[in-house]
Amino acid sequence: MEDSPEYLKKKAFFDKVLTIYGRNAVMEALEDEAVCIHKLHLSKSNKDTDILENMKAIASKRNIEVKYHDKQSLSRISKNAKQDQGVALDIVLEYFGNEEEFISNNIKYRIVALDGVTNPQNLGMIIRSCAAGNVDAILLPTKGAAQISPLVIKASVGTLFKMPIIKTTNLKETLKSFKHDGADIYTLSSHAKSNYKKQHYGDKTIFVLGNESEGVSKEVEALSSERIAIPMQRGVESLNVAVTASLLAFL
Repeated sequence: MEDSPEYLKKKAFFDKVLTIYGRNAVMEALEDEAVCIHKLHLSKSNKDTDILENMKAIASKRNIEVKYHDKQSLSRISKNAKQDQGVALDIVLEYFGNEEEFISNNIKYRIVALDGVTNPQNLGMIIRSCAAGNVDAILLPTKGAAQISPLVIKASVGTLFKMPIIKTTNLKETLKSFKHDGADIYTLSSHAKSNYKKQHYGDKTIFVLGNESEGVSKEVEALSSERIAIPMQRGVESLNVAVTASLLAFL
C-alpha cells in the first residue's frame, strides 16, 4: 500500500523540524526573525519569570502556537528532562534534506561529509565555516555523531539556520548514491601523500572528515577516490577537525 500524498507531505515537513530546549537557546531562536518556528512548548509547572513572559509575548507577536504540557510530556518532546528547563521549541530547518532531493536539485556541488564527528562544538564550528565558505551542504549521519543541539547552535553562531544539511542514517550508502551521481570522494588523512591544494577538483566533490581521534572509518575510506593530506610543519601531526573543515571550505 502506497503512502498518501497528504502523509508524504506531512512527513517531509516534520523531517525538517528540529526541537531545541533550554531557556537561553529557545529565547535566542524566538528573537531571530529569520528562524522559522513551528511550535513553543512550555511546562505547566513553570513559575512565572521575565524570560518566560517574554517568550510568550514574542510567540503571540509572531503568531506561534504555544502548547502547555506536564513535565513528563515535555521531557518526551525535548528528550532531555534534566536540561530543558521547562521549555522546548520546534524549529523548521528549511535547508534540512536528503540526498535524493539534493542530487535532483544540484548539477554542481561541494560537500563536507562527517564520519563520526562527536564533539558538538566542533560540529557547530564546522557548520559556521562551511556556511561562510564554498561548501554547498554538510552530510551529517543521524547516528554515531554529534547531533544538532543548543550547544551546536551556539557554536555555529546562528549559521545552522542558513546551511543546507543532508541527514543520513547510513553514511556509506549515501556516499554510494553520490558516487553513482558522478561525485569524487576525498578522504582526509595525515598519512596521505597527495597535497589537498594540488588537486583538480571536479564539479561534484565530497570531502570526508573523520572522527577526532580515529579518523575516517575503513568502510567509508574504501569508497574514496583519493586520500589527501594537509601538509604541516614543525612535526605537527594533525589539526582539529573544525580547523580542517575551515581550510577545505575556502579552497
